[in-house]
Amino acid sequence: VQLQASGGGLVRPGGSLRLSCVISGKDFNIVAVGWYRQVLGKQRELIASIVGGGSTDYVDSVKGRFTISRDNAQNTVYLQMNSLKPEDTAVYYCNVRVSHPRSGTTSQYWGQGTLVTVSS
Repeated sequence: VQLQASGGGLVRPGGSLRLSCVISGKDFNIVAVGWYRQVLGKQRELIASIVGGGSTDYVDSVKGRFTISRDNAQNTVYLQMNSLKPEDTAVYYCNVRVSHPRSGTTSQYWGQGTLVTVSS
């Protein structure tokens, strides 16, 4: 299973960005996908997640501003980020937990990070 994250960049406070995470591979079912972010010197933080049934969850700091969604046909998960603040500046990572029908096991994979910088 491979994850390709994209969409980061420089944006002014109050602006918007949409991150994408394309999940590819064979013989897996997606159990859950999460978006994490990490600021230099701090622990990686889960900020949004979506599970197989479509339920979503957010950390308080992004509630009402960020939206996680999933395109099942494209195996792509998005993070729409609105009303961005300087404190949202971080490297953002997608993470997927999958099940493997043939083996009955589950695995977890990370995408490469994409840098989001919110600055005027």
